Amino acid sequence: MFEKAGQPGWAAIIPFYNIYVLTQIAEKPEWWLILFFIPLVNLIASIMVWSAISTRFGKGDGFTVGLVLLSFIFIPILAFGDAKYKGINPKISNEDILDDVLEN
Repeated sequence: MFEKAGQPGWAAIIPFYNIYVLTQIAEKPEWWLILFFIPLVNLIASIMVWSAISTRFGKGDGFTVGLVLLSFIFIPILAFGDAKYKGINPKISNEDILDDVLEN
């Protein structure tokens, strides 16, 4: 999932840095990392980040619920499935965007 979003794949296994990268994939401000250290606020912040990530990958609210409740199943679906990252990504070329437009 990280590599599809143009981030390094190794970032997923580094504690705290992986949360920072998730906020970047979700296109949230960097200071959102602080929210993950505040009890109860971290639950709301994580739901909002998963919601933004599912939107960036072209998925709906039902997929967000799956990411929140069954992330060990839904993260591999994003990573290994046919979902494409549609957020702001400098590594996506104009040809990729044109292919997406032509597919739909």
